[in-house]
Amino acid sequence: MTQPIELKPTGKASVTAASDGAHTISVPVQFKRRARRTVVTLPGGESTPPRPWDATPSPMQLALARGHRWVRMLESGEAKQLLDIAKREKLDNSYVSRMVNLTLLAPDIIEAILNETLPTATTLFDLVVDPPLDWDEQRRRAGLAGR
Repeated sequence: MTQPIELKPTGKASVTAASDGAHTISVPVQFKRRARRTVVTLPGGESTPPRPWDATPSPMQLALARGHRWVRMLESGEAKQLLDIAKREKLDNSYVSRMVNLTLLAPDIIEAILNETLPTATTLFDLVVDPPLDWDEQRRRAGLAGR
């Protein structure tokens, strides 16, 4: 048994009956291209909500992803040491090692990076240069102590 289709048009819809008994329903919509993505805009100006994967990652999120990717390369044996990764990526060895330091952060700091809820005064430099192993000290340095 098929489920009935329910339409809630925001504009004026029209129904056209064909001679064979079929019906065509027309609902006015407007298509717009935004950042390589088609967005349907309804007559009332309402549009489809943005998808999470359409958002551009922040530089700190990209650095975190790179760090985790490079650790996976080391763990899988794809690279023997950070220097191999730096040569392959054509990056400075110290940059690679600093981004790998992001993988040692407390889970709530990583969550704050991904949710973009870190205090605005916290910089990538604060998190990657000589990070303490103690998570409470990391939280203090990231401006998340006492939250």
